[in-house]
Amino acid sequence: MDWKEKITIDEEVMLGKPVIKGTRLTVEFIVGLLAHGWSEQSIMENYPGTTREDIFACVEFAQE
Repeated sequence: MDWKEKITIDEEVMLGKPVIKGTRLTVEFIVGLLAHGWSEQSIMENYPGTTREDIFACVEFAQE
């Protein structure tokens, strides 16, 4: 999977920060949750509609 399918940058959404398409969840926020010990499952439970692929795309984006 290519992160470009899941992540978008739009200056009118969250001041142009990269976000999961169709949400206001920034890559920075998701990666921060993971860094603080949140599991994929806990992110998906607390942010309904967020998928495992969305989370992986955030990590891939941050890695680049």
